[in-house]
Amino acid sequence: MAAESETRVVERCVSLLAGRYEGEDFLRVVGGHHAEGILGGAPALYWPELWGTRALLHVWDDSATAPVVGALGNQAWRVREMAARVCAERRIGDVAAIAPLLSDDHARVRAAGARALAVVGGEDAKPLLEALLRDPDREVRRAAQQSAKALAARR
Repeated sequence: MAAESETRVVERCVSLLAGRYEGEDFLRVVGGHHAEGILGGAPALYWPELWGTRALLHVWDDSATAPVVGALGNQAWRVREMAARVCAERRIGDVAAIAPLLSDDHARVRAAGARALAVVGGEDAKPLLEALLRDPDREVRRAAQQSAKALAARR
């Protein structure tokens, strides 16, 4: 992969996110030793999509913005969580795209959504984060509190 440009690596990550196959070597790069299970015949499930999204924390091109924001609605909760992390890291998405994560069935997705709102949200994110302060999950409440503080500090 060292011979490939960052733009090309991003294209391949986005391809994985879209459910396409990018070859054994690339799966090993983005999936690490976990990729061996899939390459050995285990069901891929959502793992390549997750790995492609996670790699976008390390390589980036703005062409990945729409696919990452679209992944906020992925059927796999781990992919939704990672897409929210990438949105926060890359400062992409908006309140309308991220807000649905705050009512996700999975606490980790709700917490990641709160963290993303702290980065990309404006005043319209404040009441959403305040509502999460009453979430049944302690980690979500903590993420909401930290995110509300971070949002206020940005203003």
